[in-house]
Amino acid sequence: MVSLLWCSPGRSQPSVLDPIPPLEPYPDLRNQGFELSTETEYTLGAGDVIRVTVLPVGDFSGEYQILVDGTLSVPLLGTFPVQGLTLTQLTEFLTQQYRQYVKRPSVTVGLVSPRPLKLAIAGEINNPGSYLLPIEGGQKFPTVTQLIQQAGGLTTVADLDNVTIKRQFQGETLTLTLNLWDLAKKGQLKQDVTLRDGDEIIIPTQEIIDIGETRLLSDANFGLSASQEINVAVVGEVYRPGSYRVIPESNTVSGSQGNIRRQPPRLTFAIQLAGGIKPLADVRQVELRRYNRDGSQQIIAIDLWNLLETGNIEEDIILQEGDTIVIPTAASLPSEESEPLANASFAPASMRVSVVGEVRSPGNIEIPPNTPLNQGILAAGGFDKRRANGATIELVRLNPNGTVTRRDIDIDFAQDITEGDNPILKNNDVVIVNRNFLTAASDTLTTIFAPIGALTGFVNFFRLFDNN
Repeated sequence: MVSLLWCSPGRSQPSVLDPIPPLEPYPDLRNQGFELSTETEYTLGAGDVIRVTVLPVGDFSGEYQILVDGTLSVPLLGTFPVQGLTLTQLTEFLTQQYRQYVKRPSVTVGLVSPRPLKLAIAGEINNPGSYLLPIEGGQKFPTVTQLIQQAGGLTTVADLDNVTIKRQFQGETLTLTLNLWDLAKKGQLKQDVTLRDGDEIIIPTQEIIDIGETRLLSDANFGLSASQEINVAVVGEVYRPGSYRVIPESNTVSGSQGNIRRQPPRLTFAIQLAGGIKPLADVRQVELRRYNRDGSQQIIAIDLWNLLETGNIEEDIILQEGDTIVIPTAASLPSEESEPLANASFAPASMRVSVVGEVRSPGNIEIPPNTPLNQGILAAGGFDKRRANGATIELVRLNPNGTVTRRDIDIDFAQDITEGDNPILKNNDVVIVNRNFLTAASDTLTTIFAPIGALTGFVNFFRLFDNN
């Protein structure tokens, strides 16, 4: 119900003692089989600048600003409240009032400069809160997707099927429901509603995460933000568990001239930052623990073996701020899976083994995953041909369960990779190249006679002193 001031017959100015009869309300179509439109007519408020044209009396025309108390002052009619009126309602009222002074008046009301919109957005949005958005040139009102972009984009658990807008209109609270997936998938622009002052937008949380939709959301211009670094934690069977700052990846767009597109941070990149998976990592049972805006936690099951076996990139889930990645320990790991896991993008980029004994450069060396024994020895400079026993090599291995195994291997540099003669090295292996028989005997004799040689030299020194 709208109450305004009007002029009683015989009065030249409106009086606060004479209330204007209420304007006829618009018919309510919601109970007559019509769908409530997602667009509503603009309602006036403090700060709006309007243009009033009164014909044939041009002196009554002009531009006027609605004051902070929601009132408007025009010639002859004085000051009266217009807060919450539509342009159509104000036009009808002014026509009715000027009819008392002008014969068949023609009144038009236009919006010259809309006030900035004060909007609120909450739920699964990166930067929820209140926003003051100015109206762009040409009176282009911001849309829902533009506000989402302004608020930092959506989180990965946003439910786009049930986005709601609460709007005050004609003294009532309207609730508009949008399906932004229809916009992202089908390009239905009617879902991208233009906003009004005071609108409250709520982005709910998905109860069940659809990883495929999350990837599609990363491509939408109003979807996931690809410009923000995020903090995540990686724990379990990785070499460097802890908290990591993940930076979005940058890719050059194909066919463009230096146009770089940023991709949101993904699961496998975070695992790489944590040093990669350990040999007993259970990649089939990876968990992603994620907190929603309402404080609840979701646990998302991920099968990275499916990524390796079928190339299903949906398993490489997009991360968001505060995620925790848990890599569990496998009870056992089939030997045929060792090589694919060692070559995976989320495996360590290199591993460290120790090659000691009779090689040219003994010590710790960095080698790629799946390096065989013979290549590991060559990485240490190869055998010292004069001293090394090139027939049998000792391999000492620290197993994931804490036990240590030792085996003698008859090395053959011409042999392909085999578990018996040329096995694949693993992280922290120790390769021992022993001395040959002649070197061992020579070193033993040197050890035995070294004290005698030292004593002989000592005696010869004093003899030389006596001769002088």
